[in-house]
Amino acid sequence: MIKVRTVSAAMTAGQRARFDRDGYLVIPGALTASEVASYAAALDRAYAGEQEAGRTVPGGPMHLLSAVLHCPQAAGLTAHRRALPLVWSVLGWNIHIYHSHLDVHPPVRPAGARYRFEWHQDGGRQNREIETSPRPRMSVKLAYWLSDVSAPGRGNLTVVPGSHCRNWISGPPRRDVAWPDPDGAVPVLARPGDAVLFDRRLWHARSTNYSEITRKAIFFGYTYRWVAILDDVTGLSASRLAGRLTPVQRQLLGLLDGDDGDHAWGHYPGQTPLYTELRDQGQLDPGWPPIAVPDGDGRHVGCDVAHRPPRRPGHLHRGIGRGGHQGREPPGGVIECGQAPA
Repeated sequence: MIKVRTVSAAMTAGQRARFDRDGYLVIPGALTASEVASYAAALDRAYAGEQEAGRTVPGGPMHLLSAVLHCPQAAGLTAHRRALPLVWSVLGWNIHIYHSHLDVHPPVRPAGARYRFEWHQDGGRQNREIETSPRPRMSVKLAYWLSDVSAPGRGNLTVVPGSHCRNWISGPPRRDVAWPDPDGAVPVLARPGDAVLFDRRLWHARSTNYSEITRKAIFFGYTYRWVAILDDVTGLSASRLAGRLTPVQRQLLGLLDGDDGDHAWGHYPGQTPLYTELRDQGQLDPGWPPIAVPDGDGRHVGCDVAHRPPRRPGHLHRGIGRGGHQGREPPGGVIECGQAPA
């Protein structure tokens, strides 16, 4: 079994205030130096394997979905104790990973770079089929940095702080038409081992890597268990790794036994590993519905917290959907929320 302590300190009031204001949060030193070396080596092996199989051009970029399926060692990051508490502090215990990817982006020479307007929000069809403004949060994403992006121009995650409360930004009529970055755009600076948590609605893009450093990162998108999984769970369940995962890791990767629709709706908290860990560690919070104590523990309880307003202002229960790499470009040069590789 892959031994990882899941439950650690929850999000602090200061972290929550910054996350709610900016839409993202940098977690310095989430990984130790030895963890960075280990996960970077595993990512390198996955990259080499894709090149050998002819699915990635030698020396070219890799954006590979279903991270754990293609890099089993990445399972250790799914429930990392320095980062997962920030996820369940926002979304609660009834969550899983719906979307993940391995990223390797070698340096690009300016003369060889082809322009593409990459600004997007995550969520795919969620951004076309949910009518509220702003749309609900629905999911958050964790990026673990395995290369040094502490200076601009290294393929940094670039964001517009606070833009998670905006459904639209100005954009070109086509994505191959040169267009300035949105007002207020900034590169997120991070060192190897830092993690970045961001709201899926945050307008963001991957900048071009003009440095001498290969950009390396592993991303995990977390959402509610009643939202469909985009990753290849079937392939993962048939792998040898499945038998070595902790119960919480199995939950997060969509591999719980008896994980039918009713269970995914959160009606059986006592049979949901992350809930039981939070309960046993005293981390349930009656003031925040996603991690409040349900009326029942190991039985069907229905919508036990639906009528309890949160004590913390500015929080709403967040929605539904599925990931995808699509974007619609309506008339008027405005880009609708879609999803492109981060």
